[in-house]
Amino acid sequence: MLHEPLSSGVMVLAYALMILGLIGAVLPVLPGSLLIWLGILVWAWADGFTRIGWPTLLILGGIVLFTWISDRLFSALATRKAGASWKTVLAAFVGGLIGGLVLTGVLPVVGTLIGAALGAFAGIVLAELLQQRPLDQAFRFGVGYCLGALAAALINLILCLAMLGIFVWQAFLAPSGA
Repeated sequence: MLHEPLSSGVMVLAYALMILGLIGAVLPVLPGSLLIWLGILVWAWADGFTRIGWPTLLILGGIVLFTWISDRLFSALATRKAGASWKTVLAAFVGGLIGGLVLTGVLPVVGTLIGAALGAFAGIVLAELLQQRPLDQAFRFGVGYCLGALAAALINLILCLAMLGIFVWQAFLAPSGA
């Protein structure tokens, strides 16, 4: 265990990383699960790996890897199924980023999700129309991409909450010495 003043500062950093990771679970710009894992790692280090050890950190690392893969997989499947071009995917990313940032200021967290979805949808439709595609096809691509991205975001949020639940259990609720 670290010296008390240093330990307090490190614990604050750990909690800050976890909170930022929870925000990142819904804000597509931040790697939520990775930030949560880093926060838990810092917390475990400050605690001398007494309550949270490497087996738990490895399991949580596996969850981080799964969230990253599922995010890419759902986005790729939705994009592939819809048949959108790389320009359309890029427009969805940029539109989602702008929409998420704009609506975050209006309504934190929920606004971020809605803004990211609406921005991605608008970006896809605009990109498809600029490529001379029919409006109905542009809307279909937009709906497909947004549904895949929202499914990935929901899975990411659930897994990030599970990571935090494992942390709380291991750090505060599990019987010591078990």
